[in-house]
Amino acid sequence: MEKQDAIALLGALAHESRLDIFRALVQLGPDGLPAGDIAERLGLPPATLSFHLNGLWHAGLVDKRRQSRQIIYSARYAAMGELMGFLMENCCQGHPEACAFLGRPEVGCPEAEKS
Repeated sequence: MEKQDAIALLGALAHESRLDIFRALVQLGPDGLPAGDIAERLGLPPATLSFHLNGLWHAGLVDKRRQSRQIIYSARYAAMGELMGFLMENCCQGHPEACAFLGRPEVGCPEAEKS
């Protein structure tokens, strides 16, 4: 992943509603959810949800598919994985496996704890 691609993905997530939408879709799994159900779960007006889903879709973080008369949205796990890989590729002096639980200090990167 190129730096500019990572910036675009992070930029798409740098809004409270888009982050909430993406996290909800990640939790739902690959089956996703219709836009109306997402709006209901998160308490977002349909127009606002549509705007933010469109931003996530353009960034490549969500997929959408038509199912009958509904549009089903789901998280793009591959994009999320690429971003996480990019962010951690130089973790722990080139040993990203040592940082598998980054964010949980009790099991985090031993090298980071020394600093």
